[in-house]
Amino acid sequence: MPITIKKLHPLFCAEIGGVDSGGPIADATFAEIRAALDEYSVLVLRNQSLDDEKQIAFSKRFGPLEIAGKSNPGMGTPFARQSNLDIGTGAVIPPEDRRMEYQKGNYLWHTDSSFKAVPSLCSMLSARVVPPSGGNTEFATMRAAYGDLPAETKQKLEGLVAEHSLVYSRSTVSTGVLTGEMQAELPGAWQVMVRENPVNHRKNIYAGVHASHVIGWSREAGRAFIREINEFATQPKYCYSHAWRDGDLVIWDNRCVLHRATAYDTVNHKRLMQRTTVAGDAPTTKQPARYELAAE
Repeated sequence: MPITIKKLHPLFCAEIGGVDSGGPIADATFAEIRAALDEYSVLVLRNQSLDDEKQIAFSKRFGPLEIAGKSNPGMGTPFARQSNLDIGTGAVIPPEDRRMEYQKGNYLWHTDSSFKAVPSLCSMLSARVVPPSGGNTEFATMRAAYGDLPAETKQKLEGLVAEHSLVYSRSTVSTGVLTGEMQAELPGAWQVMVRENPVNHRKNIYAGVHASHVIGWSREAGRAFIREINEFATQPKYCYSHAWRDGDLVIWDNRCVLHRATAYDTVNHKRLMQRTTVAGDAPTTKQPARYELAAE
């Protein structure tokens, strides 16, 4: 049976029906899903029968998976765990714990793994335990935002490169959440500020909170410009807010979408989301011999 596609927002995002990502999927059906990701940027699949093993298998259909680093509780696995539950005991993690302080960075608009030399293709977030209220994930289409930019701003963006850094983005939320070992693992990366989809050739802004500064500009001027671009791209008209249900799977294209978490009661309610991230296939630009000190 062919999949069904229902748009959830006038500019992007669609709900995919008629498929269970936890079961066998014919190549032709998967090709429809992959094409829908290029077209809609965010895909919502309801009532999925996923466990960890099935999520890994489905995610690998899109490409090789990233492995979580030292900053995430899922370190050494394909899962970047998003949760207020201790991975060993299942107990609620106190809000003052470093792990919860670290997750505050997820409340800022970002694109996953843009701080890596080869940024990611897409992410998949599977709802395993959902709180009764709060905890939406919001998405912003950088493709539609790019289309609405004034011509002079588009011209200004062309050819610009920004340095992306997890050290920088987390420093805007809290100091000390990244150990020296974590910082050394992710030195930063240079990324173009305009990307083009290789299938439909539609262009988009590529920025977000990990973008620290513009290469060749002063820190002050570069950060002001990045802030202006991010604020433009995250206007309400470009955004979709996903209210989670148990069994949801949301897939988003990190090349052209920003996203952020929203708050919930982390003390009285449990939340467990398992994220797999599909690696990209190439850098967006030539990388330097060493990166600048993005946290300055």
